[in-house]
Amino acid sequence: MVGMKITVIGASGLIGTKVVDLLAAEGHDVVAASRGSGVDVLTGEGLSEALSGADALVDVLNSPSFQDDPVMEFFKKSTTNLVVVAARAGVGHYTALSIVGVDGLPDSGYMRAKVVQEKIITESGLPYTIVRATQFAEFTDAITDSMTDGDRVRVPDALIQPVAADDVARVVARAAVAKPLNGVVNIGGPHKISFEQMARETLARRGDDKMVVVDPDAEYFGTKLTERSLVTPD
Repeated sequence: MVGMKITVIGASGLIGTKVVDLLAAEGHDVVAASRGSGVDVLTGEGLSEALSGADALVDVLNSPSFQDDPVMEFFKKSTTNLVVVAARAGVGHYTALSIVGVDGLPDSGYMRAKVVQEKIITESGLPYTIVRATQFAEFTDAITDSMTDGDRVRVPDALIQPVAADDVARVVARAAVAKPLNGVVNIGGPHKISFEQMARETLARRGDDKMVVVDPDAEYFGTKLTERSLVTPD
């Protein structure tokens, strides 16, 4: 469907910038909304203007803090504001980006907050599509660093499925212009590998000689993982 008006919230982020470019290249009228453009999802400032006349809304927001309480507060408040204003504006499709396996990891404050975000969207009455992605390939360095303890990297005994941000953006953009699924679609990278392999490859690429240790007690975003917690279903 060509010629839709689509508002992208979180348009200045890694995925947001790519989604804006993809949709604009297809000829859609794209409103790139972010704090830099005067839109504040927490106070609601600029939201009505950004969503005025929009056929679809793409929500690729992320919280500035990953701490348990602030991240919950961020997704609760921002998503509530978005669904209220979107409903008032007559938006016909709410597309949001979430995380594969998010509802199976309640010990993680970040995952709990994303579950609440999804719930607010699914219970809003708005037609919606939720795209759940695995971890971005661009973040494997940061993930490895977060598990570094001195001269060792302690990784969980679990699988990870890095996906390129470009691929995620393409799926999100495609979902936004398609009919609402009123459901969830999962996207993952082409290979399911162990955290150990990911860390070893990351360190080797950087010429870093740290030791990688598989630790069943190692956590990811505050939660222990089972082998398949973060990968797409077969």
